[in-house]
Amino acid sequence: MQTFTFDISGMTCGGCTSNVRQTVAKLDGVSDVEVALHPGIATATVDPSRVTPAQIEAAIKAIGFSAKLRAA
Repeated sequence: MQTFTFDISGMTCGGCTSNVRQTVAKLDGVSDVEVALHPGIATATVDPSRVTPAQIEAAIKAIGFSAKLRAA
C-alpha cells in the first residue's frame, strides 16, 4: 500500500469534499481517502499495482475539480 497526497482546487463546500471522497473511493485499489476543504487536499491510500496517481487525478478532473499529485 502507498499513500498519495493531491492538491485539489475548485472545492468550495462540504458537498465538494464529499463528492471528491466518493469518486476516489470508488476506484479499484483505493483503500482509504481523506479530503480536506482547507487547504484543499486529498490523501489516498492505494494499491499502486491497481491504481495510479494519474488515474486518481483523471477521476477528480472528470467531476470538475483540478488535481495535482504533491511531490514526495
